[in-house]
Amino acid sequence: MIINTIIYYFREAATSLIRNAWLTVASMGTIIISLLILGSSVLLVLNVRQIASDLESSLEITVFLEDGLEQDRLDELREEIKFVPGVTVVNFVAKEQALEDLEESFGDKAELLSGLEDNNPLPNSYTVKTREANLVPEAARELEKLEGVEQVRYGQGVVEKLLALTHWVRIWGSLALLVLGVAAVLLIATTIRMSVFARRREIGIMKMLGATNIFVRMPFMLEGMIIGLTGGLVAVLIINFGYLSLLNKVMLALPFIQLVDDPGNIYLVLGSLLGAGFVIGTLGSTISLRRFLRV
Repeated sequence: MIINTIIYYFREAATSLIRNAWLTVASMGTIIISLLILGSSVLLVLNVRQIASDLESSLEITVFLEDGLEQDRLDELREEIKFVPGVTVVNFVAKEQALEDLEESFGDKAELLSGLEDNNPLPNSYTVKTREANLVPEAARELEKLEGVEQVRYGQGVVEKLLALTHWVRIWGSLALLVLGVAAVLLIATTIRMSVFARRREIGIMKMLGATNIFVRMPFMLEGMIIGLTGGLVAVLIINFGYLSLLNKVMLALPFIQLVDDPGNIYLVLGSLLGAGFVIGTLGSTISLRRFLRV
C-alpha cells in the first residue's frame, strides 16, 4: 500500500510536470537564473573576501629606529615591541639589508644607488605584524611612544580606508546573498502557486472524495523538489564550467591576484548550491500550499 502510494505521488508529479510543460520550463528557468545569480554572488563574495584577507595579511608596520642605538637597546626594543597589544611578529632589518632590498627593487637601474654603499642613509628598522589587520593603527600609535623609535610607517590613511572597505564588502556581500536567497524562494512559490491554481478543480474534487491534506500536498511537494533539483543541477554545471574557465584566464593574465582555487571549497559551494535548489523548491511548494490551497 505504501509503495503504491509513493508510486502514485511520483506519477502525479511527473504527469503534472509534463501536462504543464510551459510552467515546468518557466519554473526551472526561474530556478536556474536565481541559482546562477546566487552562486555567482557567493563565488564573488568569497573571492572578494579572500583578496581582502590577502591584502590585510600583507599589512605590516615599519618601525624606523634612531641612528647610533647600541645592540643592547636594540634587543630591549624588540622585547618592548613584542609586548605591544596585538603584535605577533617582530623582525629586525639592518640598514645594510634595507639597502640591498632597495637595490633589488630597482632591478636594472640598481647602479643608481651604487654611491650609497659607503654612506648608507637608511636606518635600522623593525617590521611588525599584528594578530588582526584592524589592530595595526592602534599598535602603530603605541610603537611611536617607544624610546629610540624615530618614525613609524604603516600606510596611514590608506590602511584605514582599506579596512573600512573590506568591512563593508563583507556586510553588503552577506546581505546580498540573503536577499537573493529569499527572492529565489518567492519566485518558486509563485510558480508552484500557478501550477496549483491550474489544477484547483481537480484538487476540489479530491477533497470532496475524502483525500487527506498530505495526499493532496505531496505531488506538489515532489514537483517543487524535482524542479529545484533539476534547476540546481543545471546551474551548478554552468557555474562550474564558467568559474573554472574564468579562474584559468585570471591565473594566466593576473597571476598576482589569488582567487579561490581550492577544489574542496569550490565543490562545497557547488554542492551547497544544489542543496539550495532542493530547499528552495521545497520551501516554494510549502509556502504556496499553505497560503493558497488552505487544505
